[in-house]
Amino acid sequence: MALKKKTSTKNPPILSHEFVIQNHGDIVSCVAMLFVVGLMVQVTSPLAYMFIALHHNVTSTVQDSEYGVPIDVLRYTYGVRDACAVFFYFLICIVMHAIVQEYILDKFSKKLHLSKSKQNKFNESGQLLVFYVISFLWAGDIMVRENLLTNLSSLWLNYPHNTMAFTLKFFYIIQIAYWFHSYPELYFQKVKREDISSKLLYPTLHLVFIVGAYLLNFNRVGVVLLSLQYLAEAAFHTARLIYFSDKSESGRKGGYTIANIAFVVSRLLTVTITVLTFWYGLALSSAAAIDFEAGNFNTDIIRIGSLSVISLLQAWLMWNFLTFYLKYMKEKTSQKNKAKPVVAKKPKATIQDRITKAKKKREEQKQTKEDDDLPEVDQNTKKNLRSRPVAAAAAQKAK
Repeated sequence: MALKKKTSTKNPPILSHEFVIQNHGDIVSCVAMLFVVGLMVQVTSPLAYMFIALHHNVTSTVQDSEYGVPIDVLRYTYGVRDACAVFFYFLICIVMHAIVQEYILDKFSKKLHLSKSKQNKFNESGQLLVFYVISFLWAGDIMVRENLLTNLSSLWLNYPHNTMAFTLKFFYIIQIAYWFHSYPELYFQKVKREDISSKLLYPTLHLVFIVGAYLLNFNRVGVVLLSLQYLAEAAFHTARLIYFSDKSESGRKGGYTIANIAFVVSRLLTVTITVLTFWYGLALSSAAAIDFEAGNFNTDIIRIGSLSVISLLQAWLMWNFLTFYLKYMKEKTSQKNKAKPVVAKKPKATIQDRITKAKKKREEQKQTKEDDDLPEVDQNTKKNLRSRPVAAAAAQKAK
């Protein structure tokens, strides 16, 4: 009987599913390089430029506050061509995902020797932590440049905010591209069908929130709320990475304690800023109808609807947080109770046992009294007579 030749899983057939999954980083990087090379060729440069560069720029002239000289300021709006930029940076996000996985996370996970389920969580937290930290620092830089931290009223003053600086628009393009790239990543990671719906929930929520803030010109309040969300998420995924890598109990508890505090504070600040912006601030300049040309969406329906959606989202996140930790504390308490040694309780003495014990005690007291009444010589003789049966029994056992 001839032996069947084993097919190597390391070199799957070209264009098969396994081949695409194993080499998706290289394949997508080649596609992205076509746009970069096309930018260098005169014939294809206009088409490549449409995908790589940001469009819908607007030049406005403002008076310089220091020198009193008119200055041309380049700002950006949004439009249909933004979809081309989102597609190109969607490819870049897939490439960066593969680079972080291969050159950073795989090296750490090999040293930790994790199980398959823990390794998947470790990789997920590592990828998201890199994105959250970069996005939080980027959002912080935008808030400093736009004076959003020192002047909170700028979140609603002079609405509609239909023009954006380059960094702010590029920030939103990257955010949309990154969360879109989460969909094909489920295929590349071979996620099971029953887990796809739960894995798609958070990327979809982020996309709805970011695209809504981008299209409705709530870009200023959007970047502030995203920074709070990303700070809490970065703390959580840092704590989870510490849980997988640090064996000491104190390090694990400390990481999750900080993450829990950051989560609760983030929810409170998000609700506070949302109420201030949509309920009080934007209500001062509310419009009767939507003005598409001016980009004014500050109607009562959209304003109160946005407030309701964000508040309900925060309540849902807080509910999941409390439910999870109540369940966790309940399981922990039950485990402690199971670990405690069960001490057998002594059975309560019955009435008959008490009567027998009292009779025995009275007989001992009576015997002691009789011995005390005898002279000292007779007491010693009686003790010797009592000890003889005991000694005889011990000698019999020894034989």
